[in-house]
Amino acid sequence: MALLERHDTPCGTGRIRRLHLNDPGKLNALSDEMLAALQAEFDALKHDTDTRAVIISGEGKAFCAGHDLKQMQAGRQAEDGGAAYFADLFDRCAKMMMTIRTLPQPVIAMPHGIATAAGCQLVASCDMAVAAEGTRFGVNGVNIGLFCSTPMVALTRNVPRKQAFEMLTTGEFIGSDKAMEIGLINRIASPEDLLFEAMNLAETVAAKLSTAVRIGKEAFYHQIELPLDEAYEYTGGVMVKNMLHVDTNEGIKAFIEKRPPSWHQD
Repeated sequence: MALLERHDTPCGTGRIRRLHLNDPGKLNALSDEMLAALQAEFDALKHDTDTRAVIISGEGKAFCAGHDLKQMQAGRQAEDGGAAYFADLFDRCAKMMMTIRTLPQPVIAMPHGIATAAGCQLVASCDMAVAAEGTRFGVNGVNIGLFCSTPMVALTRNVPRKQAFEMLTTGEFIGSDKAMEIGLINRIASPEDLLFEAMNLAETVAAKLSTAVRIGKEAFYHQIELPLDEAYEYTGGVMVKNMLHVDTNEGIKAFIEKRPPSWHQD
């Protein structure tokens, strides 16, 4: 049984890839093995020009319950009490989360059941999220004496500060309605329609000019960290680059001429 399953769906001239966490006995925990499997997939996707969108889903009753606590406890047996193992673990996890941001394809989380600690971090690290009704989200490490400091990085870049701080310090779950209200997820679907809704969003994105989406995703994350004046200066240059692309010219001409565009390189 593969720890991480890959499902490809044809879409236009490309495909949508679904990465399915498949370790339900551990609630799809981000074990050393799961982190490695995800990192390998993301590294390959960086150079994949056929995949237009990515969906991350999970098997069983939970999307992802965060790090594998039993594995972490085993790491304590080292002579240094686990310091080197823990440092490496959190570095590897951070690298995997940041790789999502640098992928050319939009990445959509498809959480259900629970998404807690690093599992909630995974949802927050994705570009968009479609959640099943009744999904619970939490950064609950504080309940066992471990403040969710690394999940906090992605969470605070998605939701307002006071909402994030309350979640981090109380260890309480929020439901899917609250998660959408504060901006952690984009859409809610019934459990039976969850895959359909996530695929519908992925297909909508995948139908756009992939060059424009790649340029736009990179620019989106770069400009959001800049002061306002620098953001406008940077995105002005991005707009110039985008305007000079042959397929952008075709897209504008097609709009003016009221016809479907005929992409050259998409």
